[in-house]
Amino acid sequence: MTNSVSTAMPETPRPHGPFASLRRKLPAGEVIRFLMVGGFNTLFSLLLYSGFVILYSHLLPHRGKPLIADLSSICAKPIAITVAFLCYKHFVFRTKGNYLKELLRCFAVYGVSTPAELVILPVATHLFLAPALTHPYAPFLAGIVNAGIIATYSYFAHKKFSFKR
Repeated sequence: MTNSVSTAMPETPRPHGPFASLRRKLPAGEVIRFLMVGGFNTLFSLLLYSGFVILYSHLLPHRGKPLIADLSSICAKPIAITVAFLCYKHFVFRTKGNYLKELLRCFAVYGVSTPAELVILPVATHLFLAPALTHPYAPFLAGIVNAGIIATYSYFAHKKFSFKR
């Protein structure tokens, strides 16, 4: 009998526990980059949306705040999506080429979320109009609530559809 020494590399331990499957699907570096870029995109889109809220509040002072929230979102969205697309493409998912295809997919991802936003924004605005403390800031606070919901959805939609490798 001969002694043979195994030269096989030990297996990399797979994550285990209640969130193991989630950790396997979320590469750490990509998630960190997404959170950083997503933070920038969220701040940029909220500032853009807020600028439109201020503009439409002055242009349409007799219209309700829920309508102003929806109009502001509709106007800010194409600009914010284009900036988000460029950031996700170059800094998060790091794909090459396919600009038009990925841009159209990115717009499709956000297009799917638009009907939800058109419900979330006025409902959240109405909710924030009730307390006196949040009344003046209702459309802005509704925008923050909306941004959080859409950011969660968009990571998975972009990863699995817009920038699918």
